[in-house]
Amino acid sequence: MNNQHEYEVIIIGAGVVGNGIAYHLSEKKQKNILVVDKGFPLSGTSGATQAWVWVHGKKPDAYAYFTKCSAELYPELERKIGDIEYARTGGIEPFFSVEEMKEAEKMVQSQNKAGVPVELLNREEVLKKEPHFSRNVVGATYSPVDGNVNPFKLLEKYIKANRDQGVTFSFYNEVTGIDKKAGKFVVNTQKGKFTAEKLVLAGGLWTKKLGAFLDVSVPIKKVRGQIIVTEPLKPFIHHTIGGMMRQMQCGPVLIGYSMEKVGYDRRSTLNMIQETAKFGIQYYPDLAKANVVRCFSGIRVVPEDGIPILGKVPQVDQLYIAVTHSGVTLSPLIGTLMSELIMKDTTSISIKDYQISRFSKQPV
Repeated sequence: MNNQHEYEVIIIGAGVVGNGIAYHLSEKKQKNILVVDKGFPLSGTSGATQAWVWVHGKKPDAYAYFTKCSAELYPELERKIGDIEYARTGGIEPFFSVEEMKEAEKMVQSQNKAGVPVELLNREEVLKKEPHFSRNVVGATYSPVDGNVNPFKLLEKYIKANRDQGVTFSFYNEVTGIDKKAGKFVVNTQKGKFTAEKLVLAGGLWTKKLGAFLDVSVPIKKVRGQIIVTEPLKPFIHHTIGGMMRQMQCGPVLIGYSMEKVGYDRRSTLNMIQETAKFGIQYYPDLAKANVVRCFSGIRVVPEDGIPILGKVPQVDQLYIAVTHSGVTLSPLIGTLMSELIMKDTTSISIKDYQISRFSKQPV
């Protein structure tokens, strides 16, 4: 490998966010793109997820509408890159008390007003949609736009499409420093130096460290989620169940709801796995008969205020950032909008609410 490689755009991070940006850039005929990753795709958060494409209930309501716009892009993305097992199952968020029902009613009204299709289901309507659900359910919110995808196939198809469109990848290549010299970014890595006119920070959990190389503070936190995977079962869960589970097309049920602030610790813990199993059985009593085949943990990257950080970094010219929770849900839209911003300096949907500059305006 030569010591110096020059690119028009370098994207640091090869998860669903980074690959989504690379795909839409290369599709728009942006040439000479490099994607760098410290590991291999799916070794980070993108490979340790339930991979919901989830819309309803997100706050604020404008953010729920933003995610709806992304969900609506999935059928066309699948048509272009190939089978990613995208399923628009509809999403059900159950509740078990009258108090929760009152909150759900408010949410339905505000989200409908914002353009997100959500309805309130009573107990009978929930059980009609999900006959195996617990009879203790009081009701649920339901949206037809929620669903899920296979994250392994999504990344595989993204990478193949990107390579076909001329994108270069450098895996197992940690970034050790970033400088800006003579108007260009110099990205120092374990395998040498790369230069670029434009740089995109899409490194998920590691974006804070990447930003620090350029004296940019990236306000994100790490949150662990633990997930149970059952043996393959006959189809009995027909929707994506918000806050808890889904059944894959090949049969296994994925169950997980935990949000633990433990730093970068990807261990599975017995107490949380037991608690997750109990919750799963409370939703679907028949799960008590199922065998667990494995458990895994993933670390979510969550901006401090819970919504995406997207767009330009004001203090560094030609530096862009894309870091968020719900990367699978948002990948098609983030890819579309960030590619527009990089190539045309404008976006078809406003991202002003997601700019990193919002944090500097907050009181200390």
